[in-house]
Amino acid sequence: MYLCKIASLEEMNRKWNYEIENHVDDRENWLIWKENFLENFKRGDIIPYYGILDGGIICEATAMLSPEIVQNSEDLVGESIVYLSAFRTVEEYQGKGYFSRLMRFMLDDLKKRGYRRATLGVEPTEEINKKIYAHYGFNEHIKSATETYPDGTVIDVDYYGKSL
Repeated sequence: MYLCKIASLEEMNRKWNYEIENHVDDRENWLIWKENFLENFKRGDIIPYYGILDGGIICEATAMLSPEIVQNSEDLVGESIVYLSAFRTVEEYQGKGYFSRLMRFMLDDLKKRGYRRATLGVEPTEEINKKIYAHYGFNEHIKSATETYPDGTVIDVDYYGKSL
């Protein structure tokens, strides 16, 4: 059975530990991201959405509600605008519709909470992801900028939005 839901603290810890174990090359970034994520959750600055199949977390997405936690936040997050991030699906479940169901669940929930726009960022070279996001309606290019990882790595990012 597949279930879309807002994650519990226990589920978040389990998912973050899985990600840290599977990202040995940049483990330090993942450890910092986990700490920040949990702090942001406890402050109410994010809403983590998980897709759970037969008890296992197979996909996720996060709604970021505060400009203070989003790089380049102008026009990306605010009173009626939510920034979406951390889209991940376990490889063996990709392309089977699970993430699409999670995305619909998340966008419906955010709309019920009063958000009128959603935004997201994608690296310009990630052509597959750009096509996926366009399929979900993220076609309005907002701006381009750079983001910096905890270890100092700088990436280019294109930001897109859509009305809810």
